[in-house]
Amino acid sequence: MLSDRQMKMSSLIETTTCGSLLQELQKIWDEIGESDMERDKMLLQLEQECLDVYRRKVESTCKYKVHLHQALAEAEAEITNLVSVLGEQASFPRPEKATGTLKEKNSVVKPILDELRKKREERIKEFRNVQSQIVKLCAEMAGNVQPCDSDYMHVVEHDLTLKKLGELMSQLEELQREKSLRLEKVNAHINSIYDLAVVLSVDFTKAMNEVHPSICGSATNQSKNISNDTLAKLAEVAHSLKQEKVQRLKKIQDLGSTLIELWNLLDIPMPEQKSFNHITCLISASVDEVSKKDCLGLNVIEQTEHEVGRLNVIKASKMKELVLKKQIELEEIYKGVHMDVDTDMAQKILINHIDSGNVDLSALLSGMDDQINKAKEQSLSRKEILDKVEKWKFACEEENWLDDYERDQNRFSAGRGAHKNLKRAEKARILVSKIPSLLENLTAKVRNWEDERGILFFYDNVPLLETLQRYTLMRQEREEDKRRSREKKRLQEQLATEQETLFGSRPSPSPSRPPTLKKPLGQSNNANTMTPGRNAIHTPLGRHGLSAGKERKDSSKTVIPENFVALPKG
Repeated sequence: MLSDRQMKMSSLIETTTCGSLLQELQKIWDEIGESDMERDKMLLQLEQECLDVYRRKVESTCKYKVHLHQALAEAEAEITNLVSVLGEQASFPRPEKATGTLKEKNSVVKPILDELRKKREERIKEFRNVQSQIVKLCAEMAGNVQPCDSDYMHVVEHDLTLKKLGELMSQLEELQREKSLRLEKVNAHINSIYDLAVVLSVDFTKAMNEVHPSICGSATNQSKNISNDTLAKLAEVAHSLKQEKVQRLKKIQDLGSTLIELWNLLDIPMPEQKSFNHITCLISASVDEVSKKDCLGLNVIEQTEHEVGRLNVIKASKMKELVLKKQIELEEIYKGVHMDVDTDMAQKILINHIDSGNVDLSALLSGMDDQINKAKEQSLSRKEILDKVEKWKFACEEENWLDDYERDQNRFSAGRGAHKNLKRAEKARILVSKIPSLLENLTAKVRNWEDERGILFFYDNVPLLETLQRYTLMRQEREEDKRRSREKKRLQEQLATEQETLFGSRPSPSPSRPPTLKKPLGQSNNANTMTPGRNAIHTPLGRHGLSAGKERKDSSKTVIPENFVALPKG
């Protein structure tokens, strides 16, 4: 039977992979002569050391197993988290469904995890890129043009889904649209300011640099500032320049109107006026129509003001002449419509006012213009009546001529021009037959005119209605005289016929009374008579007609022809 030492030795040799080494150790012990006790002690020590090695190996293997379990769990958890973060549930297989050993499971999970990690990094880059653009646009709109560092961009890594990325992309697109709109506004303001600067002769670059250097800064690649502050400043500059344009245009228009007025007053020659055509052409222009370069510059306004000042000096020296010229113009207007004014007295008053130095000549000239305009309005309102008065006067002239012609005993002789007189007589009879209707129509017009204005209608300083009434009465008296004359002539002829019957012979007719010659209106009763004819025509509105009272007074002293009509001037 084997001893315990032999059995342990045999067991050790059988269980160990180093049996050959133990056998070699046995031989060495035999040669040395080691005791069994020593040999047992050494074998026990070797066995203990082997157990310790196994134990450590088991422990390390257990730890490795735990590590594999932990790594697998961590990988599965990370995969689950990444799938949730990326929103890719349908794109990756579930790791808990994998089968096999731990190493096999880990080998299945690792590629999935690596792919998810790679996709997460790519997604983070996409998020960072979009966010950097968003931050940059926000900074531009806030007026901060400093570039942002993308490495310091904070990306919310718990939500890297495509939905979140889409929201950021939508936000980016909205900001890009906002930037585009702001750029359009900035450019619109810049263009408007440039156009205004060109018209007003303003330094455009200086104005833009005061708003923001990036607007006109061509030395750098800095983009235009599109912040709210810049937009507000640009709008303020544009508004200010527009207001300045309106004010300057109004000033130019006022100066242009003054220039034209002074030119007309002073009779400035056309070559001298042409040098300021660029001013006068703007008088009727609107603000939007003015776009010529430097046309509203301060130098242009200064030159125009200097010219206006120069002409005003000339105007002041010629004001007396101008005022008198206006007075003559006013008198001519009144004279043309038969409204008498005391010319000498009016000029004397004006000269006394001017010489006194107590009157504003400009105001006086303006007042004269108002009077001229009023006189023109009055002349227009009197024109229709005056035209009818002229027709009536002409009819009266023709009536006087016809009376003279019919008293002429030689009118039917074959003298020179007799046929012309016959034709004229026929026309004159037609015209004379219309005098009553002319009078009636003219009287109605005058009455309407006076009723509308509440004043009398004067013609050569005499109320026209009185003249018409006086003429009507005189015409009736003249017709009555003609009737009596015809009756007297008829009785004379009848008497002559009766004498011829009684005495058998016809007495020679008494010489006919020569036609009484009319005296011109305005002459005294002792004036020489005139040969009947065209030159002896007297109209009812003669400049120097006799008054009705004077006519009645002198009727007892002077023989008045039957066809004579004298209308007093009054």
